[in-house]
Amino acid sequence: MTLSDHSNKIVRENTLGAFCDQDQISLAGRASGPLKDECFAVKDVFDIRGARTGFGNPDWLRTHPPASETAWVIRQLLSAGATMIGKTISDEMTYSLTGENAHYGTPVNPIGPDRVPGGSSSGSAVAVAGELVDFALGTDCGGSVRVPASYCGIYGIRPTHERIPLTGVVPFASSFDVVGWFARDADMLARVGSVLLCDTEDWPRPKHMSLVSDSFALVDTERRNDLLRLSRELGDKFGGYDEIILRPDGLDELRETFQILQAAEIWFNHGAWISEVKPAFGPGIRDRFERASTIGSQDVQVHTEKRERFREQMNELLNDGRILCLPTSPRAAPLRNIPIDTMEVAYRNQAMCLLSIAGLCGLPQVSIPINDNTDRPPIGLSLIGAKGTDMALLALARELSSAR
Repeated sequence: MTLSDHSNKIVRENTLGAFCDQDQISLAGRASGPLKDECFAVKDVFDIRGARTGFGNPDWLRTHPPASETAWVIRQLLSAGATMIGKTISDEMTYSLTGENAHYGTPVNPIGPDRVPGGSSSGSAVAVAGELVDFALGTDCGGSVRVPASYCGIYGIRPTHERIPLTGVVPFASSFDVVGWFARDADMLARVGSVLLCDTEDWPRPKHMSLVSDSFALVDTERRNDLLRLSRELGDKFGGYDEIILRPDGLDELRETFQILQAAEIWFNHGAWISEVKPAFGPGIRDRFERASTIGSQDVQVHTEKRERFREQMNELLNDGRILCLPTSPRAAPLRNIPIDTMEVAYRNQAMCLLSIAGLCGLPQVSIPINDNTDRPPIGLSLIGAKGTDMALLALARELSSAR
């Protein structure tokens, strides 16, 4: 069976519900290159010439024509020899972290079918975790690569903001949007990074690791001590670490600033379309967009100033070669069908306290899967570095994974 035949079979069978049923398409890579013989999938927010981009919503799909060009990031991977086998399901207009799409279904989390896969890059994470592809593209605005990587027990990266061109990617909140990707091992994550980051510089190894104590305080009690122990072991393998409190007054203020600025940008990008088309949204999504429509310019100004102050703090903290170690998410993958108020409000807000740290500052973050060799589901542990240190973080993730 050729790679093309194998790819078509995977998409057609779609046993984990990872792939889109509509406007499906595949593209062959070059016959040579650093990713030759590797196959990948892409979240349905990337344009592919001749296909419509669904953005997780049937009304969006219906009201937008086929793309005239293929996204830069896909073309880069094809030129490196990788073959794209299909498009994967996204949360609705990417405005969720659960992976549950009311229109297209919920991809099956391979580490536990009774658990959500995380979103919004749910299909791409499931395709990797389920060993259907070698790696997959997603996007990350508020955590849409990092959360599903954590929930599905795989590696994921949110790169430095503006490091990878977003040409041909549906915008969401432009000052936060990045292209990210998933892999089952740190080596593949770094190989893809070498292609997409266009970086051949030999970045120095980070000098110092700091465990963010106030972030671990948000983790479920039953996992907190174990995760701290594993993090300290990781710090020892790194060569030493300290423990710091990032925000003595709590991380919730960061969450609020992120969500207000994100919502304002989302409404700027899509409010006119929503007002005109009046799309059918699933549970929780319409409420979120309605809140986004109410964000005023004064709120934006206040929280823009707060973001700038936090960026200054983080730049000062990280400018000496320091990296931060923290949980990717406060919990392992939650069970499916948890009430909206719990999943999308309590769980989402708690997760955003962690996710907003890199998001507000445009910093690179790599999520590493942590499995404690019990029946409990995995949970992600993250490394955050200074702007532009993406390849150094990927190299460190590879080094630490081989030492585990």
